[in-house]
This record gives sequence, structure tokens and C-alpha cells, in this order.
Amino acid sequence: MVLKPLSHLATNWELRWNKEMMTYETEGDSLADDLNNLIEEIGKTDPPQRYHDNEDALAEYLKEKMNWNIQKVGNRWNCPDYGRLLEQGGFGDVNESHLVKASAGRIKAAINFGQLNFDEMEAGHQKILSFALSSIIYHRVTV
Repeated sequence: MVLKPLSHLATNWELRWNKEMMTYETEGDSLADDLNNLIEEIGKTDPPQRYHDNEDALAEYLKEKMNWNIQKVGNRWNCPDYGRLLEQGGFGDVNESHLVKASAGRIKAAINFGQLNFDEMEAGHQKILSFALSSIIYHRVTV
């Protein structure tokens, strides 16, 4: 879910997990190293209490600086594609810090609900976390 959208950057997007090393195996034309480094970075990140605030900062950037016609209604952004919002908002996110913190917060929330790995996460949270991780890697690889 994370690397397939980036297959135009590296065609080898199906990775193998090395149980002994607890990392994805590095292979030619893959983003395994990028994903491994990101997982390590997120693991060292202090998760925010309110990770939605970090995602909101990306949306506010698009609304204010890029003139996107979006609004927050209640606790949700009224936009056709939340994944695109995260990706495009990342252009204004220095070092992808909001995306990294939001990802760490989403992971902490999943763990708090007893979802100890990605496959156990609620489908909507899997999708949004995947969007965030893909966006981080995209911004770092294409710069």
C-alpha cells in the first residue's frame, strides 16, 4: 500500500521482510532502504498527542498558500482526495516533519487500540497511514 503508488520511481515495489534483521530486504530498483530508514525515523519520533493537528497544518498550507478550496467541517477536511491533500501539503512541510509526526501519532493510536502491526489496523487508518508514508518517500526521493 505504501510503495505501489511510487512504482514510477522504482519498479520493484513488492518487498520481502527479513525477520532476523527486522527490515525490508534491499533489492535493486526498490525503495527498501528509503522505507527502512523512514520506519526507523518514525520509531525514534515522539508521537504528538493530537496527530490530526499535523495533518491539519498540511491542509492549512494548501488552503492559505495554494488557494485550495477546502474547508474543515467538524474534525474532517472537505476535500475529494485526502491522500492527495497529504502529498501536496507535503510540498510546504520542511523535512516532512508534519507527515512524520502524524504517522508516528497514527501508529501510536493503533497500538493503543491493540493493533500491533499494519495488517491489524482498521482499513481507513491503513489507507491514510499509507498515503502519509508514500508522500514522505515521494518528497525525499524526488527532491
